Amino acid sequence: MDVLAGLLDGPRARGAFLLRMVMEPPWSVRVEDRAPLTLMCATEGAAWIVPDEGEPVLLRPGDAAIVRGPAPYTVADHPDTPPGALIGPGGACRSPWGEPLHETLAMGVRTWGNDPGGRDVMQIGTYPMAGEVDARLLAALPPLAHLTADEWTCPLLPLLEDEIGKDQPGQSVMLDRMLDLLLVVALRSWFSRPEAHAPAWYRAMGDPVTGQALRLMRDDPAHPWTVASLAAKCGVSRAGLARRFHELVGEPPMAYLTRLRLDLAADLLRQSDATVDAIARKVGYSGSFALSAAFKRVRGISPQEYRNSGLPAHAGAVSG
Repeated sequence: MDVLAGLLDGPRARGAFLLRMVMEPPWSVRVEDRAPLTLMCATEGAAWIVPDEGEPVLLRPGDAAIVRGPAPYTVADHPDTPPGALIGPGGACRSPWGEPLHETLAMGVRTWGNDPGGRDVMQIGTYPMAGEVDARLLAALPPLAHLTADEWTCPLLPLLEDEIGKDQPGQSVMLDRMLDLLLVVALRSWFSRPEAHAPAWYRAMGDPVTGQALRLMRDDPAHPWTVASLAAKCGVSRAGLARRFHELVGEPPMAYLTRLRLDLAADLLRQSDATVDAIARKVGYSGSFALSAAFKRVRGISPQEYRNSGLPAHAGAVSG
């Protein structure tokens, strides 16, 4: 499993918040939904994305933006236009004075805006997920990644435009999968840019030896891997794998495996009712005691304390 597949393999889009936004200037929408990831594609007109920290970015037709949450931001026809609508968690929409706006701005199935013939049109897909494994990739993204029309090409975008307003059986599942594919294309395009500063473990996936070792561990993290067994699978010496892995990833193979297992355990602690012992065995530990010792050593709290806490999904996850 490669890293982009890893992002979407666990908590993939399920009932993602998708809409076609049609606006006539002046307009401005303040987004405070705390979603971990949003993909925006401009299809007509233009739109500014204005983060609370950082420079505004102008989207023109064909451009895309990946917005990493949970920090709020504003989308508008101009950076100086004051917000006329606030988007909260779950897509709840209200005016700056608290008046509900969902029905006022609704314009049919998954279509929203202030004018059906508005000049500015965007396709927006929001992941409300909070998974632990994908935290490595999310942490590698900037708060706002901008791709111009000549930097990425996705034949699915016209299909999404055509399908997003339909109300047919299975439509939400179809749109979820389309959003996943659009995101993979956008991420792949972003990380291909030299200035994207892709993390070491992402770049290492392209190495024939280290990449294979990473895939082996990600595909079966519960296996009792050793450096020797990984080296044998990769067709190199133990010392050769250890040296090459550390040079490319920045840490030894077993340290990477430990962090991967703990990320998986943290995900399961939050998204399942399985016992700590069952989770331990699922991710490669002999039992709850072994998992608890490793979890507390790396994250500073026990698995049960983590399950009961309100810590964000990325707490303790590795970004490099």
